[in-house]
Amino acid sequence: MSYSCRQWRLKPSASKTISSVFHLHNTSATCELSVYLDGQRLRHECHPTHLGVTLDRMLSYRENLTKTAGKLKNRNNLLTMLASSTWGTSANTLRSSALALCYSAAQYCAPVWSLSAHNYGRCAVELYHASHLWYPPFYTSPMASSALQH
Repeated sequence: MSYSCRQWRLKPSASKTISSVFHLHNTSATCELSVYLDGQRLRHECHPTHLGVTLDRMLSYRENLTKTAGKLKNRNNLLTMLASSTWGTSANTLRSSALALCYSAAQYCAPVWSLSAHNYGRCAVELYHASHLWYPPFYTSPMASSALQH
């Protein structure tokens, strides 16, 4: 591996590089390979992350969707606190905040995991909550509800 990297003038960091094995045979799926780069053994990881997407051996993206749902829940909680504050948030502010914070995080790499069996789980629930933040029944802020009446 070191020879190929030198040939293409790449300088990978052994401390940041990981190794993973995806195998359909269940007994072979948990084995760790001894992969070395310039004499240093590379760390093995069962669920590697590549460009922000967590991979698993079945390519079901369950780990990735669980992490994304957690992010969406935290961001929805922040938006709910903002909506219930007396800071005078308008419906347009809440809408643009939800689109920027929640929908952008949920739609990142959506074409990759959209065919997964787990895609309509927790992420869909959190997106539903985010989309209903700027409707009148969900407002508790007097400023935000009065802005919708005018």
